[in-house]
Amino acid sequence: MKQERHGLSIGIERTNHQFFLSLKAQGTLTHEDYETITPLIDSALAEVTEPKVKALIDGTELEGWELRAAWDDFKLGLKHGNEFEKVAIYGNKDWQKIAAKIGRWFVSGEVKYFDRCEDAIAWLNE
Repeated sequence: MKQERHGLSIGIERTNHQFFLSLKAQGTLTHEDYETITPLIDSALAEVTEPKVKALIDGTELEGWELRAAWDDFKLGLKHGNEFEKVAIYGNKDWQKIAAKIGRWFVSGEVKYFDRCEDAIAWLNE
């Protein structure tokens, strides 16, 4: 029997007054994945009062979203979009480049797509 792996891993660091959030998406994300991760993100960003969060999203193992999970992702972006200074999306699929462009509509800070993780991290640290 083949196991289907999916979900989101989250890492949160705080350096002085700056938050660094890292997300790794895997497989096809479900509503249940968002029910698990959303409270963690909400809690981590609860104290952010101005755009100071830098985020790295690793989508190299992301296959996509179930319809309800895509809606959950959209709602999460609307809720926290004003809290981000920079969002780097690291991926390996053409549709992820388009997703990064769409993400710019919902995030007050900069959003860029990268093919190499090292380039994404360097940009975030500028």
